[in-house]
Amino acid sequence: MRHDFAWRNQTDLLWGALSSGGAFLVVLDPHGKPNPMTIGWGQIGIVWSRPVFSVLVRQSRYTHECLRAASSFTVSVPAPGTLKDELALCGTKSGRSLDKFHAAGLTAAPAQHVETPIVGECLAHYECRVLARTQQAVAHFADADIVERFSYKEGSTHGVFFGEILASYTTRGQAD
Repeated sequence: MRHDFAWRNQTDLLWGALSSGGAFLVVLDPHGKPNPMTIGWGQIGIVWSRPVFSVLVRQSRYTHECLRAASSFTVSVPAPGTLKDELALCGTKSGRSLDKFHAAGLTAAPAQHVETPIVGECLAHYECRVLARTQQAVAHFADADIVERFSYKEGSTHGVFFGEILASYTTRGQAD
């Protein structure tokens, strides 16, 4: 059962997930195969007078390559304390050579407004249409500590992908 919520109303659940294990970012690869990746960073807010979910993905990741060509992505948030092994797998293995949905025993469930699926076992979901993509450059960082702490060098920074939030809702998933 789906329960819609205003995109700004479940940020505590999202923040909790991002600060303690992560959430699942899902994007279709160039062959149409869904690729889940664990994220620990994300931002929700208003950009261009629209509700936007921004995700950051390191340039070396296969998911970055997928997002460069994708028209949508989803973010699925597990219920607190759940799916730890699945998050670990999706955060350490590459979808280039592994079907991570299958390997983690996760369900690629249909989304409501975008082609990219959601993670069926999760509690909250955001469906996003890609609005813009930008790549961070080492020269643009004003804080040298960030460059050092995250081992940034040219070619290894994060891309920022801005997605307009088309839908946000909870499902029964792990909440049952």
